[in-house]
Amino acid sequence: TLTVPTGGGKTVASLAFALAQAKAQGMERVVYVIPYTSIIEQTADTFREILGPENVLEHHSGVLFDLDRDGELTPDAERLVRATETWDMPVLVTTAVQFFESLFSNRPSQCRKLHNLAKSIIIFDEAQILPLSYLRPCVWAISQLVEHYGASAVLCTATQPALGPLFREFASELAMEELCPMAAEAWDAFRRVHFRRAGKLTWEELAGQLQAQEQVLCVVNRRKAAQTVFHKLAGEGNFHLSTLMVPAHRKAVLAEIRQRLLDRKPCRVVSTSLIEAGVDVDFPAVFREEAGLDSILQAAGRCNREGKRLPEDSVVTIFQGEDDPPKLFAAAIGAGRLVLDRFEDIASREAVHAYFSTLLDLNGRAAQDKQGILSLMESDFFPFRAVAERFHLIDSPTVTVYVPRGEEAELIARLRGGEHSRDLYRRLGQYGVSVYEDHFKALDRAGVLDRLEDGSFVLNDPSLYSETTGLSMEAEGGKANFV
Repeated sequence: TLTVPTGGGKTVASLAFALAQAKAQGMERVVYVIPYTSIIEQTADTFREILGPENVLEHHSGVLFDLDRDGELTPDAERLVRATETWDMPVLVTTAVQFFESLFSNRPSQCRKLHNLAKSIIIFDEAQILPLSYLRPCVWAISQLVEHYGASAVLCTATQPALGPLFREFASELAMEELCPMAAEAWDAFRRVHFRRAGKLTWEELAGQLQAQEQVLCVVNRRKAAQTVFHKLAGEGNFHLSTLMVPAHRKAVLAEIRQRLLDRKPCRVVSTSLIEAGVDVDFPAVFREEAGLDSILQAAGRCNREGKRLPEDSVVTIFQGEDDPPKLFAAAIGAGRLVLDRFEDIASREAVHAYFSTLLDLNGRAAQDKQGILSLMESDFFPFRAVAERFHLIDSPTVTVYVPRGEEAELIARLRGGEHSRDLYRRLGQYGVSVYEDHFKALDRAGVLDRLEDGSFVLNDPSLYSETTGLSMEAEGGKANFV
């Protein structure tokens, strides 16, 4: 484990450890596993700066490879594309979905790279985000790689989940070791914020408190809530972030936010949780709707991130929103409330450990393997297809809708014309919005989607995509609101 408070330099420190261990133990590669595509690019860029671009492979659905003047892949890009099939590179940066779903897949295209996980140092960034409903299969897989295939695993986070008992269950001979043990005083040296609880706030009251700040970040649990609060703000310097915005749009907005923060201009941001894990921004104040303790502390990591202000002047406000929390968050919020009531210092390692232990207890053993993956594996013949069909790290089914806004219109025209190249789909990934089933059905009923021959969907009504909040949650004919 590598447990370091936010802003302590975990990314580079974990890479330094991996390289040192690779040299000392004759390991063959470093695999860096990240939960969100929203932060994978900045991590890969950091590694390329340190190690050189020829040594780093970035593998996820939105990665783009360089083209020459004729629109063909450059020789270096061709080498990288081939490497995505085998992971035969010194350093690989990929997503948790790509990593675990490959391990549990029965498809040759996904399994072709698995042999290169042997004798690798595998770093799991933001390890607390391993999904609870697949926690036992994920921990079992990590244990297998370490115990039988010569791999090393590092769980890297500021909020270390209490996984010791699970690892002992699956690999009793292995020891868990903290790479950066800190005395309480050293941990306190990273203290950068002060927490306060504000109780229940209406969206109107919340917007009023945000409006009173020059620079502030507010994180809410629902996409609809983010749009509602954002629309209640007035004046310049107000921004919205959610997965209803295509990735290229979010990236551009984040760049503008960072610049305004540097220039000390007004900058009020209302976001869903996508901004919490590893996104490098530094606000003087943060508001976080009540959630699990790990989410609260991750949001707090966007406040006084660079330590340029006093902790007492950098306030993280925890509040209950106007809407009931999503059922998906109920156990995490319950465990979080218990810890908030019990611990004066909710950022302490003791509080974090108590939170994760409580969360696991509240959910129980069955909830940690909702699809019964491990019980399937106990049969005499390994049911590869059944396991692959049940293991989907992201449970909520979504449909990707491509949005023609500007330069991407040319890419969508190529798609409409019948081109189905892998490079085209990679580039289109920057211009797609993942919508949940009810939202998709409302858009479909309203007749605002074109279905193409390959099964892709394209938004045909530009008025439903806003340059401030992304894809509308209301469609003519549907007029329904969705999470």
